[in-house]
Amino acid sequence: MTTTPKTVAVLGAGTMGSGIATVIARGGHRTLLFDVDEDGLSRGIATVHGFFDKSVSLGKLDAATAENAKSRLVGVTALSDLASAEVVVEAVYEDLALKKDLFGRLDDIVSPSTLFHTNTSTLSVTGIASGSRLPERVVGTHYCNPAPLMKLVEVAHGRHTADWAHKATLDFLGSVGKTTVVTKDRPGFIVNRFLIPWENRCIAALESGLGTKESIDTAVTGALGHPMGPFRLLDVVGLDIHQQVATRLYEQLRDPRFFPPPMVERMVAAGDLGRKTGRGFYTYDDTRLFGS
Repeated sequence: MTTTPKTVAVLGAGTMGSGIATVIARGGHRTLLFDVDEDGLSRGIATVHGFFDKSVSLGKLDAATAENAKSRLVGVTALSDLASAEVVVEAVYEDLALKKDLFGRLDDIVSPSTLFHTNTSTLSVTGIASGSRLPERVVGTHYCNPAPLMKLVEVAHGRHTADWAHKATLDFLGSVGKTTVVTKDRPGFIVNRFLIPWENRCIAALESGLGTKESIDTAVTGALGHPMGPFRLLDVVGLDIHQQVATRLYEQLRDPRFFPPPMVERMVAAGDLGRKTGRGFYTYDDTRLFGS
């Protein structure tokens, strides 16, 4: 699907923000990557560039296409620089007050017709939308991680999301090559309702000695047909992110299946967060998050 190129702002240059920025720049849109932390912004831009460079080295993207995609990415540290944005994708830390505040401040900066997307996977889209004077334009768009490699985006409406915002969101996501599923505005949506308890069970199985990380990953890819085993996936997502998401879902659902096993806390405390730190369940020489 093609559409007229847009100016798209991505709020947050962390793992998810940089991944989403990669998707949008690759999809042909001018991409404004925003972060208040200049060092964090530099790391986010480097992550996006690293993905395109590695895609070229693997023969998955030609050099000219990669350079064009990189040229569409612009880093900014002031919300006022986002005035031209036609779509805003919020991918900051899972904090309701922070997300509401950002959307409220952007109300006075961007056009009333600008779409507001939130990449939350644990918070209420309706709650986040309440920070804007125009909650009808707010849509939940949960990009599955790693965003540049996974095709799926979950789309969730807030209580006041308008039909026009829903249609425009599906059109936009189609323009960047994503497959969409519509889900209710409930904690974890569809994917994390299934994924987090399953990952926790895999971690508990490893901790109990049922198998090694290699044998469990091989069993999952070889017999269940998953493209990536649970421990490779956790290393890409980040053990800190898994801990945050799992804990927030447990707090809301009070289902013990969502509570992260003790091994997760030990690994986070040790700084063994996964690929981004060079060590998680596995060790890595190439710390680019979206490398293969």
